[in-house]
Amino acid sequence: MMAPSRAPLVLVVEDEEAQREVLAYNLEAEGFDVSRAADGEEALDRVAEMPPDVIVLDWMLPHVSGIEVCRRLKLKPETRGVPIIMLSARSEEVDRVRGLETGADDYVVKPYSIVELMARVRAQLRRSRPASVGEVLVFEDIRLDAETHRVTRGDRELKLGPTEFRLLATLMEKPGRVWTREQLLDRVWGREAFLDTRTVDVHVGRLRKALGRHGGEDPIRTVRGAGYALG
Repeated sequence: MMAPSRAPLVLVVEDEEAQREVLAYNLEAEGFDVSRAADGEEALDRVAEMPPDVIVLDWMLPHVSGIEVCRRLKLKPETRGVPIIMLSARSEEVDRVRGLETGADDYVVKPYSIVELMARVRAQLRRSRPASVGEVLVFEDIRLDAETHRVTRGDRELKLGPTEFRLLATLMEKPGRVWTREQLLDRVWGREAFLDTRTVDVHVGRLRKALGRHGGEDPIRTVRGAGYALG
C-alpha cells in the first residue's frame, strides 16, 4: 500500500517536559507530525536526521542555547529556509531584536496563548509549505488548488493521480529549487515509505505526460546527478 504524503513536521525544542508535551499535544491535535528535543544538542541532531518544516525553539536551553541553535541552522544552506519560532520569557525589545537578528522568523514571549502559537505555526507553514495549508499555487500557466484538489493548465483541467498531485504541489511550492530524489520520496511518499528512488523517476514521467497532454512546454527540469526542479 502506498504511504500517504506526510503531514508537516514541527520540531518542538523545550527543556521543560510539561511544556514540551503540551506543545506536542496541541500540534498533533492540529494534524501536524511532531518531533521533540529537550536541549540544543538534541535539536541539532533531530534537524540533521530529519529536517522539519517549522521549529518551535525555546531560547533558554541546556548545553546549546536556542539563540545558538538558530544561528547555526540559519548559516547552513540546507536549513536556512526552515522557519524558526523563538519562545522566550525575555520580553524586552532588545531581546526580541536579538532573536530576530539571529535569524528567527517569529518571536513569542512566555507565557503565550496556545491558540495564538498554533496560528503562528500555520502562518509560517503558509510560507514554507503553502500547499499543506490549502493555498492556491500558480506557476506560469499551471494553477494548483490544494483545497479542491484541482489542477489546471491554461483553460484545461488536468487529471492527476494523488501521487502526481502531491509531486506537483511540492515542486510548485518552491519553483527553481532542485529536489533530490530522496527529498521527494520523503515529502511526497512520507518517511515510512521504503521505496527505491527510481519510483520518483516513474512518477515524474507520468506528471510530465499529464502536463504536456494538451500541449505546452515541459516545465520540469532534470538536473543531472541531482534531481528535479520546476522551471
